[in-house]
Amino acid sequence: MILNSGMVFDRFHFNARVSKQDLEDTYNVPFKACVVEGRVASVMCSYNEVNGKPTCADPRLLRDTIRGQWNLNGYIVSDCDSVEVMFKDHHYTATPEDAVAAAIKAGLDLDCGPFLALHTESAIQSGKITESDVNAALSNLLTVQMRLGMFDGPRQPYDYLGPRDVCTPAHQQLALEAARQGIVLLQNRGRSLPLSTSRHRTVAVIGPNSDASVTMIGNYAGVACGYTTPLQGIARYAKTIHQVGCNGVACNDSRQFGMAEDAARQADATVLVVGLDQSIEHEEKDRVELLLPGHQQELVSRVAKASRGPVVLVVMSGGPVDVTFAKNDQMIGAILWVGYPGQDGGTAIADVLFGTTNPGGKLPMTWYPQEYVYKVSMMSMDMRADPSKGYPGRTYRFYKGPVVFPFGFGLSYTSFRSTLADAPTTISIHPTTLKTFKNSTMLSHGVRVTHTKCDLLISRLHIDVENVGDMDGTHTVMVFATSSGGKQAPEKQLVAFEKVHVVVGSRKRVTVDIDPCKHLSMADKNGIRRIPLGVHNLHIGDDIEHTISLAASSF
Repeated sequence: MILNSGMVFDRFHFNARVSKQDLEDTYNVPFKACVVEGRVASVMCSYNEVNGKPTCADPRLLRDTIRGQWNLNGYIVSDCDSVEVMFKDHHYTATPEDAVAAAIKAGLDLDCGPFLALHTESAIQSGKITESDVNAALSNLLTVQMRLGMFDGPRQPYDYLGPRDVCTPAHQQLALEAARQGIVLLQNRGRSLPLSTSRHRTVAVIGPNSDASVTMIGNYAGVACGYTTPLQGIARYAKTIHQVGCNGVACNDSRQFGMAEDAARQADATVLVVGLDQSIEHEEKDRVELLLPGHQQELVSRVAKASRGPVVLVVMSGGPVDVTFAKNDQMIGAILWVGYPGQDGGTAIADVLFGTTNPGGKLPMTWYPQEYVYKVSMMSMDMRADPSKGYPGRTYRFYKGPVVFPFGFGLSYTSFRSTLADAPTTISIHPTTLKTFKNSTMLSHGVRVTHTKCDLLISRLHIDVENVGDMDGTHTVMVFATSSGGKQAPEKQLVAFEKVHVVVGSRKRVTVDIDPCKHLSMADKNGIRRIPLGVHNLHIGDDIEHTISLAASSF
């Protein structure tokens, strides 16, 4: 649900107005990657409209783009009851049969819900669709079922899967390792972390998420094999004193703050586990602010002031949180973001706190200050900033304002040094034909991706990563690009990343491929993807900048 200036909008009535440029270079990108690179078997269309048309009735999206251009080898399914929503809420069609016809002809194969089952036969009888239309959808569904072996009788293995197949030691170890790798160290003032089992024998574990279990698996999760809460994980390393501080993440009162402060005074170290849960953020429930809910900020500040030892703030959430107050509080030594870390999240958190695991995670989103929400309407889909309207833009690619923590940020207990061992300085753009090349350069000196031989342009970077600290660790090499594409170009764009584990005193070489058609191109206002000619700068970490010139080759 979207709240804006006292008006209420929901996904069943919302029309997302998106430019061709933003569709091509932002919104369609992850879905295209899932279909083309991930080779998914299914794509789901949504409840809302895009540019005046319900997504489940848009043939340009479903039939022409997803199945046509991207070559989906599978089926397209509606979000549950989307076809009914198209008729009853969007009022897109006059009759249920018209809604059925619009969806199936657009490329929908399966309805999550009873609407197609109730109205498809009458749609055929009234001549709005044909049996051939239905058979085409059925063939897409049956093909996937055949690939799954659903018609192979007893040989079909998936009928016999159960908890014993999920909760194997290997799978549970994988869940733990995923949690460890996903933890991001955002601040470590004065090397407050890792804690020491000899110096920090008693730890105060405080906060509404300090003993979280179900919260840790987020939503759309299966049944956990078991839980290790943050409190339980820390208890494996030290004696714990536990206080929640407030009942639930809403934290509506401060009556338990005194007991939390007393716990901090008694302990050698204090770990505050705060943040959000599904009562604050979930499907159909949008956040309207970025601050910690209720009195959580006051709890953190008061406990930090009372603590006699180092204070660590652990934020459990799916989205960003403005914790500027904690960054500026000299009593808070370290800040960790753990996301929703899964069933064994407590073990992973404790392993990072006590240095059994060296954190290497990076933020997957920008953490904005609270003021950001006042400048960005939830109803605006525009990616690029518009200073004339006070619109700051969205994501690290286009937003130029202040941040709490930037996209891709994450610290380690050790130090890494990267050097660029080898990289190209020029790349020649090869046109497919002289005619198409001349036509493609008419706008913004950019060559259409479809007018060049992309497979000939891929170049390779060789980057050496050295661990110059005092602990083995994992480092993610992130390569960002900036271009000469003009004011419509992103501020920067992540084009490649590779994770590498490096032991103390050693060096490893990382190789990444740069594909100009994919990584250095951008969409123009008509949604045509072009490669800007001229200078492109690659940024690797904070220290390395490498320039690549893209020039047109001649026949």
